[in-house]
Formats: sequence, structure tokens, C-alpha cells
Amino acid sequence: MPVIVLEAKDFTSPLFLVRTWEVLSTCTAFSLLASLDHSAENWIFRIFCMFSWCFFFTITLLIHILSIIQFHSLIPVSWKNLTMTVAVLGALMTFSTSVIFPWMVMDRDSALSRPVAAAVASCLTFLAYTSESVVLRTQAHEQRGYMATMPGILKIVQLWGGCLIIPLVVAVVRELPNGVPQWQLWVSAVSYGVCILMSVVTLVVILGDFAGRCLLPFDRFLAGFTLIGVLLYMLATVICFTKILQLNESKHGGMKPQLVIMETVVSSITLLAYTVDLAFSIKLLCDRSHM
Repeated sequence: MPVIVLEAKDFTSPLFLVRTWEVLSTCTAFSLLASLDHSAENWIFRIFCMFSWCFFFTITLLIHILSIIQFHSLIPVSWKNLTMTVAVLGALMTFSTSVIFPWMVMDRDSALSRPVAAAVASCLTFLAYTSESVVLRTQAHEQRGYMATMPGILKIVQLWGGCLIIPLVVAVVRELPNGVPQWQLWVSAVSYGVCILMSVVTLVVILGDFAGRCLLPFDRFLAGFTLIGVLLYMLATVICFTKILQLNESKHGGMKPQLVIMETVVSSITLLAYTVDLAFSIKLLCDRSHM
């Protein structure tokens, strides 16, 4: 198959410009972070920021190149769903790094220019991915996939919650005092792990267009996963509030309460996404049963 290169006018299209912006800003962010002195404190969030910027730099550069040489039709994935997933998830993840890096990683007492520049680059990356999400959402209906709909965006939010929960749980486990029952940690970890696995499976099925190969109808498949996610995140959120109460009662000075609060906030947002997604799934099932 011959390679079809974009015309000159396509190099000034909104998608081309915003993806170039994403590649440059993510490259700047992780390059500046790599040049900083390593610190033993908050290394978990440093790795999280570095992984997020490097991952989205790589995947965005790949999408950018495939769009230029028009090879995306040869890839056995749903291109419309892939680009929307990367744009929305990139916006959510870079928003998280824009909050976590200045708060948990950057030394606010020093006035070094490189950490400040990395934080600014992260904010610019968030704006770039948000702009791409808006551009993709405003395309014609036939050019948008399932992930551009509200249920699709909710599934991306669920995956984002699982990705952000991982470093928070690791940090909480490292600093949690011995007075907190161990079963709470295990139940929370298992709940988050199962939900992340379900989100990844759902994403693979949608991006690979495997919906027709499922043993169950795809809408029932999604409704079942969403119901399980609601129950597990409800349990995890209750445990998070319990840990906050236990910390307030015990008044442990070595534990950073903001870590548990951040876990509770992310868990609550993800629970809300699962709940709204379940409502959409139930509505879809009811509509199809009356057809």
C-alpha cells in the first residue's frame, strides 16, 4: 500500500497542531524532571509523574506519526476510540501530575527554575490534551467512536481513578500506622485491583472491536462490570472514610493525612463515575428490552 502524506493545509489543522504541542510539552516535562536531583522522599509520586509523561509522550508521538503517514488504517484497533481514549486519559493523568508534582514532589522551599518549569510544562500538557479532547468531541458524529460518548468518557474516568489510586495506596501503606487493621488494606487493594483489571479488559474489548466475540451481549457485559465496580468502590470508599476517622482518633503524627484524603477523594470520584455509568447501562438495557 502506498504511503499517503498529508497535504500542506493539514499541517495547520487543529489536531496536528495540538498533538505537536502535546509531544513538545510532555518531552519538556519529563526531561526537566530527569535533570532534577533524586530524593528518597516521595519517590512514588516522582515515578508516577515520570511514567505518565513518558507514556503519553510515546503514545502521542506514535499516533502523530501514524496520522501523518496515513498508516492508522493498517492497525487492528479502532482508531476513533484510541485517539479519544488517549486524549481524555492524557488530560486526566496530566491534570493529576500538575497537582501532584508541585504538591508532593517539588521542593517548594527552594526557588530553582527547573522544577517550576516542569510544573508549567505539565500544566501546558494538560491544556493540550484537553484541547484535543474538545476537538475530537466536536467532530462529525460518524467520525466519533464509542469512547467519545458519555458512557465511554466515564469508562476513561474509571481507568484514570484506578491508575491514580495505585501510587496513593502504595504511599498510604508505607506510612500507615500499625493501629490500622490489616484487613482494610487488603480489601481496598483487592477492590482496586479487580476494578483496574475490569477497566483494562473493557478498554481492550472496545479498542479491539471484540464486542461481537463476547459470550454475553456487550451491553450486559458492560452492565455487569459496572455493577461490580460500584459495589467494590463503595466498599473501598467506606474503608477510606474509616481510615480518616481512625487517624483523627489516634492522632498519629507520622502519617500524612493528606494521602488518605487524596485516596478518599479519588475513590469517591471514581465511585460517582461507576454509578452514573451504571445508570446509563440500565437505561440502555431497559430501552432495548422494550424494542
